[in-house]
Amino acid sequence: MRLAALLLIGALAAPAAGAVDAELLARGELVFAIGGCTNCHTAKDGPPLAGGEPLRTPFGTFHPPNITPDPETGLGRWTEADFIRAMRDGRAPDGSPYYPSFPYTSYTRMTDEDLVALKAYLDTVEPVRRTTPPHELGFPYNQRWGIRLWQALFFTAERFVPDPARDAVWNRGAYLVLGPGHCGECHTPRNSLGVLDESRAFAGGDLGGPTGKVPNITTDPERGLGRWSEGDYRTVLTLGMLPNGDFVGGEMGKIVANGTSRLPPDDLAAIVAYLKSLPPR
Repeated sequence: MRLAALLLIGALAAPAAGAVDAELLARGELVFAIGGCTNCHTAKDGPPLAGGEPLRTPFGTFHPPNITPDPETGLGRWTEADFIRAMRDGRAPDGSPYYPSFPYTSYTRMTDEDLVALKAYLDTVEPVRRTTPPHELGFPYNQRWGIRLWQALFFTAERFVPDPARDAVWNRGAYLVLGPGHCGECHTPRNSLGVLDESRAFAGGDLGGPTGKVPNITTDPERGLGRWSEGDYRTVLTLGMLPNGDFVGGEMGKIVANGTSRLPPDDLAAIVAYLKSLPPR
């Protein structure tokens, strides 16, 4: 009778555990999409997430790493704690600091639940053995120890805190844009030390290289998107089509194809609500 009872409990628990795992992976896949992981970590015609195209910036050329679960060249030996530390604190498992070309300055706002789900999803990706080339940086940017000083001066690990004066839709949009979506990393200008100028948040950036200028997405009617309707926002985020009938290309094209077009309607509406609330700059 005891054995029968144990078998019954196991039979009842197994589907529940499977459902939890499926829910966790579905959440991780959603975070993966809004985070744009494919865009940076997959090279053209290369294996998914085994390392991306060179990222050319005013500070030098960065090579996005292999984030597949390969134990030698990817994240296969990383623990959940290692992953969260990298995303939240900008530190590798050995404690060395990451350059802010990896947008941990935005990912630091992410919730524990989203980071755990993202790690679980990445663990399901096909492992690929592919070594990432070293970054190509001139002096002084090639002095990695200096990033410790940069972090001490300009980076504070934080969490997203909802604004009690705003509704749940706006706060969800703010979280997605400021955290996993890391939109400000491209659309906000930086100073000579690579620090985001928050006084001009979303007023347009300059990534250098082939990407170059990134547009102003504030509600300024002349320089930004102030004349866009909610439908205009939804159309560009789902189809990539601008109000004038043209289509976004380059990096934004990837963001739409691999990220925003895959979001559920509620999250898309939340992002639009937040973007339409940005002050003109």
